[in-house]
Amino acid sequence: MISRGREMLIEKGLFLTAIFSIIIILLIVAFIFREAIPVFQDYGFIHFIFGWEWAPSEGEYGVFTMIVGSLCITFLALAIAVPFSFLCAIFMAELAPQFMRRILKPVIETLAAIPSVVYGFFGLIVLVPLVRTHVGGTGFGILTASLILAVMIMPTIISVSEDAIRSVPLEYKEASLALGATHWQTIRHVIVPAAVPGIITSIILAMGRAIGETLAVIMVAGNVAQIPSSILDPVRALTSNIALEMGYATGLHYSALFGTAVILFILIMILLVIANYFHYKKKIVVGGGYL
Repeated sequence: MISRGREMLIEKGLFLTAIFSIIIILLIVAFIFREAIPVFQDYGFIHFIFGWEWAPSEGEYGVFTMIVGSLCITFLALAIAVPFSFLCAIFMAELAPQFMRRILKPVIETLAAIPSVVYGFFGLIVLVPLVRTHVGGTGFGILTASLILAVMIMPTIISVSEDAIRSVPLEYKEASLALGATHWQTIRHVIVPAAVPGIITSIILAMGRAIGETLAVIMVAGNVAQIPSSILDPVRALTSNIALEMGYATGLHYSALFGTAVILFILIMILLVIANYFHYKKKIVVGGGYL
């Protein structure tokens, strides 16, 4: 009876912890939406989203240029990071010798632990002059910010993708090899397709990290609210806009920054819904069940 009582207590404690987490998230969302209501009422929700001009001193609060800037930085960072991370995960899970895994694993974990300000400072001192000299432009822009973000999100993609590849049942690999397939053919046609849902999950997590990054992006993106015409143009991300102006904003300007946070929240939710749709669509049926 004592053991059963302790078990019930642990279950109730875990349940309350989960409920408390949900309540905290709901309170944060409610606070952000409440603070954003004035700008949506006075300026208009549609005008706020699709307005091209951000000039608080003139009463202009359009965030469309920042939405475009955030998406450009995020998708270019994913385009750079995903192929390298995917290949690295395959190498670590299936091809690397044991001693090399012991070296690569802590190195990748260290990359994930480095503060974003260090990445931003490295980008400011090293990447910005490098891009300016060898590629063109001022050095501050989408390309530089995406390169920094790509390095920042690679550990997430590599770690989760490697776990997904390792979680594929050994029987699949053994059956493929028994049928005469080579190791590479087994990886390509059996292991990777079975691990696709987990790999997509890693990309979803990386996308959330990339679109929500602030400090590193502020330091290298240029922070100009404009529609870019090339990857060398400076842009301002939604997160950067909040961080740069929250310290001195008042009145409707203050509300507009919370409105920016609402748009960022909605944007992340839309991207997550789309990514999860493909995540479940890519699940494959093996042996009558879902992987």
